[in-house]
Amino acid sequence: MTAWEIKGWCPGALRPMQSGDGLVVRIRPPLGRLTPAQANAIADASETHGNGVIDLSARANLQLRGVTEASHPPLIQDLRAQGLIDPDIKTESLRNLIVTPFRPVGAGDSTAALADTLTAALSRMPRLPGKFGFALDTGPRPVLTGASVDIRVERCTDGRLILRPEGHPLGQPVTELAADAIAMAEWFVASGGVTNGRGRMAALIARGIVPPNCTLAPADPLPAPQPGLHPDGALIALAFGQMRAATLQALSALGHEIRPTPWRMLLLVGATSAPRITGVLTDPADPILRITACTGAPACPQALGDTRDLARQLAPHLPGTQTLHLSGCAKGCAHPAPAALTLTATGQGYDLILDGTAADTPSLTGLSPQAILDHLKAPNAPYL
Repeated sequence: MTAWEIKGWCPGALRPMQSGDGLVVRIRPPLGRLTPAQANAIADASETHGNGVIDLSARANLQLRGVTEASHPPLIQDLRAQGLIDPDIKTESLRNLIVTPFRPVGAGDSTAALADTLTAALSRMPRLPGKFGFALDTGPRPVLTGASVDIRVERCTDGRLILRPEGHPLGQPVTELAADAIAMAEWFVASGGVTNGRGRMAALIARGIVPPNCTLAPADPLPAPQPGLHPDGALIALAFGQMRAATLQALSALGHEIRPTPWRMLLLVGATSAPRITGVLTDPADPILRITACTGAPACPQALGDTRDLARQLAPHLPGTQTLHLSGCAKGCAHPAPAALTLTATGQGYDLILDGTAADTPSLTGLSPQAILDHLKAPNAPYL
């Protein structure tokens, strides 16, 4: 029996999820963009109606923590005034769309128009699992390949749009985006991709079931961006993708459009210098950025141990370019894919997993925080 529960759906603003520190309210920025006024309103709402803690999700959303049943209605009212709330839960739950934060180089940017088209098409999709999502990755080369989605809109090397099912290297040519996306979603359902209301495209593709006409390869993907200055502005990071409301207030005061990203970073559009704001990380060499850690105990009721305090202790001692996934339980929410090095809290210490997920067979078990720290400090430590 596992110590954790798979919800099968993501929280929203209208349908929040209970956590150890209150309700988690997820805000899905329209088309992946926030005006300074919208960002400031989110920060104010976090302070007024929550505990002032804001998370960036791996789907480029913002999550307000510490909301109560009593504070939830006024929070929604405040955010609705800024155009940040969908008309109903059904519409909200369908809007699982990640939009590239970057503008294509060269020709005119059609991203906003394509995002509008795909967003409008979501209401005409068949009934899909709660975590089923789309990525609009319209740059000359894909950059969202690490994001957890099911249908991707990408470009070939010749600039044509393709629709690629997650888990397959090739995609279909796009003739009419809305109709083509709906058709692929219908194919997914008709091909047995949904079981008991759950299912992901990659799992269906892994069974050898592939949609027709997948003949075109996307351009070679770009590596995940690092904090720093980019052609579109300044990309800034936050330890574990979490910030205080005051940090977002300070960022909004700079006057830039803010684009959340699936790398748990924020793009400040048009910024020409890195902001000097408490809590903002702009150095890609900061060792804390090499650790992925979920919320952990006590904020997550399913976590069996601390994650982020331990991560801060371990970060200075990670050798070289070593990365680490630190998970509060075997569910591995923060990094579901295999990682080179994973520590999973078990309630009896931490298990060490090599080249696997948080639920895989460990190489060492029952490690105390001090034992992990001593191990990292040891010269020529094994497994590193």
